[in-house]
Amino acid sequence: MTVRIRLSRGGSKKHPYYRVVAADQRAPRDGRFIEKLGSYNPLLPQDHQERLVLDIEKVKSWLSKGAQPTERLQKLFANLGLMDAPKVHEQPKKSAPKAKAMERIKEKEEKAKAAAEAAAAAKAEAEAAANAPAEETPAEA
Repeated sequence: MTVRIRLSRGGSKKHPYYRVVAADQRAPRDGRFIEKLGSYNPLLPQDHQERLVLDIEKVKSWLSKGAQPTERLQKLFANLGLMDAPKVHEQPKKSAPKAKAMERIKEKEEKAKAAAEAAAAAKAEAEAAANAPAEETPAEA
């Protein structure tokens, strides 16, 4: 039996409220669970003390027994210092820019690089002209 620490949804439509529970992986999301570990109210501001209420001793106990938290709870536990933050997954290749978009990005970068070089060259010329001694024109006699 694999135990997961996960969220069990409660609350009404468009007003979610979750219980943090330890449950068998095969049990339905809002169904049977082994033990209630706390609650989570995502509608409250992040700095509000009632947003995430946990019995930390129970959570540590379940983690030591090998229970795996869901990714969302792993992030919340990482904020509390109970475990490491989950690894960030790379974006899939499907959502990566296509060939034409990549060409446009390259062209834009090249134009920006050329403009920066031109600005640097112009600045260097202006400094050289300002620092060079002015040539005296011969006075007409």
